[in-house]
Amino acid sequence: MNVSSDPARTPVIIAALRTPVGRVNGSLATIEPASLAALLIEKIVASTGIGSAEIDDVLIGNAANSAGNLARLAALEARLPVSIPGVTVDRQCGSGLEAIVLAARQIQAGAGRFYLAGGTESASRAHVRLRPPLARGEELQPVKRARMAPDFIGDPDMGVAAENVAAVCRISRERQDQFALESHRRAVAAEAADRFAREIVPVATPAGIVARDECPRANASAETLARLKPVFVKNGTVTAGNACPINDGAAMVLVTNLAEARRLGVPFALEFVDAAAAGVDPNLLGLGPVPAMARLRARNPALDIANMNFIEFNEAFASQVLGSLDQLDIHPARVNLDGGAIALGHPYGASGAILIVRLFSQMLAVPSQAEGLAMMGVGGGMGIVAHVRSLRPDQAM
Repeated sequence: MNVSSDPARTPVIIAALRTPVGRVNGSLATIEPASLAALLIEKIVASTGIGSAEIDDVLIGNAANSAGNLARLAALEARLPVSIPGVTVDRQCGSGLEAIVLAARQIQAGAGRFYLAGGTESASRAHVRLRPPLARGEELQPVKRARMAPDFIGDPDMGVAAENVAAVCRISRERQDQFALESHRRAVAAEAADRFAREIVPVATPAGIVARDECPRANASAETLARLKPVFVKNGTVTAGNACPINDGAAMVLVTNLAEARRLGVPFALEFVDAAAAGVDPNLLGLGPVPAMARLRARNPALDIANMNFIEFNEAFASQVLGSLDQLDIHPARVNLDGGAIALGHPYGASGAILIVRLFSQMLAVPSQAEGLAMMGVGGGMGIVAHVRSLRPDQAM
């Protein structure tokens, strides 16, 4: 078993849960993002049996909701002791994964023993932002989104950037639609086989209990996808069918060290091996995983993508996934075995954490040791990737 020589500084994830993913203004629309995260915090603390006072920090990624420190709010709402701090992380749609990476780095540094980390997002509850008038007599103007790059570089909307990637990488409309269709097929099959059951925590809403993802479509077909019109660019290839929906949801994990996992008698864990983030041209922001992967491999020359048993790649747009996979020489059939964000949804700040939850569930289901990658393109022209490995702590002696 290839683990650190110091079990007290070997980061491992010993619990991983998520909420269902709801459509914007859909099943989870009335629930605040801090409440979604708080629900998961309560479940993880209860299921692992650690004392809540033992938690060193709460790290939560978010992209659209935090006007303050949402992580601290969620920690208090989960009734953690007031002595437990919280920090909110914003790497846009990579925020949830970045929060988990930061927690793992804390373990590697020996700064603490237990970190709750993940992400939460509610497009339904997103704050309306107004820009002050530039001159007397002008009215307040709504802000569609935050700026992510200066004008002299280019700051396209996500869909326009996805069209740029499709054009530069020569990703056809047919390939995008086929990838999207397969995402729905896999997600529907996974749900029918109860492969999401162990990771989803039902959410109580005024309309009832929500226990299933809202967006996978059993009736998706090549014909219906082909009829959809381009959304972002006239005569383009990116449609509502081969792009992710807009969503609400949360995901959380508990990060500790291998020594603590053994002490607790945890039967299964994910070892955090390493991660990397890198920048790319904001006009081609969906290709961010390519330089991020290059940076990760430069630090880990023995890392071989061919040996990865599971690869979770966030599907913001089919064009950017296919463009990145082509450059990384990864066949699309190896990615997102239970469907991805095009079918399941993309609650921005939570999506990276959802990738880790998915890897946890998938590797838990196989008896042998497995390797996995979580990969994301990020708004503003960035990418983030993380390498994890399954282990049984009681056998890693």
